[in-house]
Amino acid sequence: MIEETLEFKAQARALAEAGHLCAMRGWIPTSVGHFSARLNEKQIVITAPGLDKGRLDDTGFLVVDLDGHVLTGDREPAAETFLHIVMYRRSPGIGAVLHSHSAPATALSRLRPEGLLLEDYEALAQLSPPGSGATGTAVPVFPNTPDIPQLAAQVDDCIARHPELAGYLIAGHGLYTWGVSVEAALRRAETFEFLFQCEVLSRTLDR
Repeated sequence: MIEETLEFKAQARALAEAGHLCAMRGWIPTSVGHFSARLNEKQIVITAPGLDKGRLDDTGFLVVDLDGHVLTGDREPAAETFLHIVMYRRSPGIGAVLHSHSAPATALSRLRPEGLLLEDYEALAQLSPPGSGATGTAVPVFPNTPDIPQLAAQVDDCIARHPELAGYLIAGHGLYTWGVSVEAALRRAETFEFLFQCEVLSRTLDR
């Protein structure tokens, strides 16, 4: 069984720990959001829908293939699973995708539907390739829609045109970011959340 493999157990444990940390920091209240990690070139492990991310254990995950078919368990994956799958299809170097719902990220996604430009923060170095010298990073904002396949296609097209992107927002819905591992994706999420808090604070102080 897939759930008995060392790779599944390791990835489920890493995702559960990420869930606990994000919940503790207020980035992912109760059952919203989804976390996933690659198992191999054809399969990923992803959080089952409706679970409190702060209380995850290794029973709170499904294994699906890159067509969205469930390979373990008797629950259906969340519709947002395809927003994870499109990233794994895009690059074998992507090992994890995290989707959080912090208040700053959600607020900014509503205030800046045209997209957000983060500029002149020292922390941006954590989002750019080493040596790039980038002083800013764009964060696209996609309209929220129940048509997830259409949204996934829009995301895929955007990243095809802008492969340097490190994450994106869905309006009123939160952040998607990714990395070569759960730990790397979590570092990106932490960087984004810090920058989003700075943006909100700057707007508040500038009134």
